[in-house]
Amino acid sequence: MKQALRSQQWFGKKGKDGFIYRAWMKNQGIPADEFEGKPVIGICNTWSELTPCNSHFRELAESVKKGIIQAGGFPVEFPVMSLGETLIKPTAMLYRNLVSMDVEESIRANPLDGVVLLCGCDKTTPSLVMGACSVNIPTIVVSGGPMLTGKYKGRDIGTSDIWRFTDDLRAGLMTEEELNMAEAGMCRSHGHCAVMGTASSMACMVESLGLSLPENAAIPAADSNRKVLAQLSGRRIVEMVKEDLKLSDILTKKAFENAIKVNAAVGGSTNFIIHLLAIAGRIGVPLDITEFDRLSNSIPLLVNLHPAGKFFMEDLYYAGGLPAVLKELDTILNTDCITANGKTLQENYQNVECYNREVIAGLNKPFNNATALAVLQGNLCENGAVIKPSAASPHLFQHTGKAVVFENIEDYKLRIDDPDLPVDENSVLVLKNVGPRGYPGMPEVGNMTLPVKLLAQGVKDLVRISDGRMSGTGFGTVVLHVSPEATLGGNFSVLQTGDMITLDVPGRTLNVELSEEELSRRKNQWKPLPPDIERGYVNLYVNNVEQAHLGADFGFLKGNSGSKVSRDSH
Repeated sequence: MKQALRSQQWFGKKGKDGFIYRAWMKNQGIPADEFEGKPVIGICNTWSELTPCNSHFRELAESVKKGIIQAGGFPVEFPVMSLGETLIKPTAMLYRNLVSMDVEESIRANPLDGVVLLCGCDKTTPSLVMGACSVNIPTIVVSGGPMLTGKYKGRDIGTSDIWRFTDDLRAGLMTEEELNMAEAGMCRSHGHCAVMGTASSMACMVESLGLSLPENAAIPAADSNRKVLAQLSGRRIVEMVKEDLKLSDILTKKAFENAIKVNAAVGGSTNFIIHLLAIAGRIGVPLDITEFDRLSNSIPLLVNLHPAGKFFMEDLYYAGGLPAVLKELDTILNTDCITANGKTLQENYQNVECYNREVIAGLNKPFNNATALAVLQGNLCENGAVIKPSAASPHLFQHTGKAVVFENIEDYKLRIDDPDLPVDENSVLVLKNVGPRGYPGMPEVGNMTLPVKLLAQGVKDLVRISDGRMSGTGFGTVVLHVSPEATLGGNFSVLQTGDMITLDVPGRTLNVELSEEELSRRKNQWKPLPPDIERGYVNLYVNNVEQAHLGADFGFLKGNSGSKVSRDSH
């Protein structure tokens, strides 16, 4: 039975309504037969000159259009708010949920039978997928691809080196002139970060979930094969509409389990957790933060990429891309999950090869035995916290030290380089009030730079704890996403400098050595800061955002409400 096209509720109408829908579209020079039963495919474009990672999307969209037209579809491109991680203040995460609402309403309200999501920079991928899940029509993702590997003084560099360069500059080991030289060689082409940061982790996420064509994750933005993939994706979405292959058909519980396992193997960003939880909430798949640890803890790091390794996304593509990684995980994946091209996950990788074992290792001989993700429990994080063991220092996996507490980001910036700061190589840096509500928006400040006096002594890492996030390009023994956050009055809220904190990564615990009586006494004396946000979206965010262990989404957006429009416009 032929699938009825949703767009015909607009363009197939007779009388006044149909006249208005078609006539105003025709002012773009569209022939009449374009409206006669062709699948209308929306191209959701996050192009913006304020989002440098996505600055090539105008051109990429043209490749998608070619594919749609070749397959007999009718392409229509539309913009949504774009989140440029490097420029937007105070943090792009504050606006992820807003963009998801933009995407959801843009898709539902318009005559679209299917949609292609063009995304690349960190938050553009989860926000577009979240919004599309809420409508649940046939959808395929096309990522923008990583930029070419950076170059500095004859060696390869990427975003993760920014943290090293900054510390070297502060310690007097690098000059401003050398820093400027590195800056000039860092971003050599279009595309998102060239390391396994959040953007690359999100591209791996959508491919492992089955939302994109194979190889989507790793093809560099500058490689012509990125345009080929975009064109093929344009062709495929038309077929997906004919097959009525929706997001809910692909995003099963087994698919989410696959994504978690793959993220562990590639050394993906801790931000992966908060975004996958939000996506699961939108499509209606139950997913708990504890499942991330259960599914990840036995999976070692297979991919030798920055920030935990040596190579870059460009190298991953040449080594066989994500399909080659999936093949290494064959025995532990849910291989029968359907993907966007209509094939199972296993069918997509069964004939691929690995071309570089230094980049992609096997389960029997991994690059690093430490997993990419651990979920911690304890009296310091009643609802959990996360750490990335593969990017941390093994000598700090089991560590007890005195807390040096900063009440907020301004306090940290004011005191971190104070010569009198009571800190040494055994200290634990604690940053409060940078969570979803407290900042607001949960910024990527968790990997606090170390005190300059310790850098001068050759100290390279400390245990650091916050209710905020860390860039996927960052590294170190950094505990993140402490929940509940400090602004809500839990145990984390009442930490004080001098408290003894114990981190036990193998035991998956994080505790402060305070009695329940002392914690209760402090919490009884604790007073929340008065709210200073009275209007607009930020007010909506602060009053509705859920905690990190739930995905930091808005509770009222959980579940999907479908594609039906309840009332006509005319």
